[in-house]
Amino acid sequence: MIVLGVDIGGSGIKGALVDTEKGELVSERIRIETPQPATPEAVAKTLKDLVSRFDYNGPVGCGFPATVHHGTAFTAANIDKTWINTPAEKLFTETTGLDCYVLNDADAAGIAEVEFGAGRNVPGVVMMITIGTGLGSAIFVDGKLFPNTELGHLILNDDIAEHYCSDSARQRHDLSWKKWGKRFNKYLHRLEFLFNPDLIILGGGASKSFEKFSEKIDVRTRVVTAETLNTAGIIGAALHAGRCSDNGIKPNMEPQVCAEPEEKA
Repeated sequence: MIVLGVDIGGSGIKGALVDTEKGELVSERIRIETPQPATPEAVAKTLKDLVSRFDYNGPVGCGFPATVHHGTAFTAANIDKTWINTPAEKLFTETTGLDCYVLNDADAAGIAEVEFGAGRNVPGVVMMITIGTGLGSAIFVDGKLFPNTELGHLILNDDIAEHYCSDSARQRHDLSWKKWGKRFNKYLHRLEFLFNPDLIILGGGASKSFEKFSEKIDVRTRVVTAETLNTAGIIGAALHAGRCSDNGIKPNMEPQVCAEPEEKA
């Protein structure tokens, strides 16, 4: 099955057609800058532009930087705050004219890795950590996803973890890879203490530079980089949409409501 997968991030919106049987991109990967401010209407318009560049008329999977429950975004860590309580599936479906299925972006990346990458056939607890503008997380137990974990928001060194050791934090504080690696290692130790994973998979843009900071990682858990590399989010989103469509599940067009969680400044 060929499905359009889209990875919506704080800096770019990327999409490609995916063969969901093989977990491979079968078109060029197109990237459009995320509009600023990244309001719901602006992102939806950009998504429509992206979709129009493909000769495609099927379900669309969208990895999104928020917790997504029954199609509604409940948080907005690295995107405009007006996304909170926005019915993302309804908005994207109505704007593009195609059935759009939305899930957390790290969950999407994790799905790709568990199905086709480093987490394939790995029993026990597998964690996927995406390192980019923020820190995304996904947890699988014996291959089954526990959705919408936001472990980038753990408190670490009196700060939110992703403010302390995301790739954007490395750039913002002008840290060398080794100095940043020490920070990230603290984060992995916290995850190991809390969850005792059997495998940690690193994804996102910074994972491509793993050899530059790997010597600073000393957790007992095996740590590897994503085999699907920076296409994991696109592949996982396409897999999610394909499965929903195959099972006759339609995008959720009914808005949910959730109070905005407090966040440490």
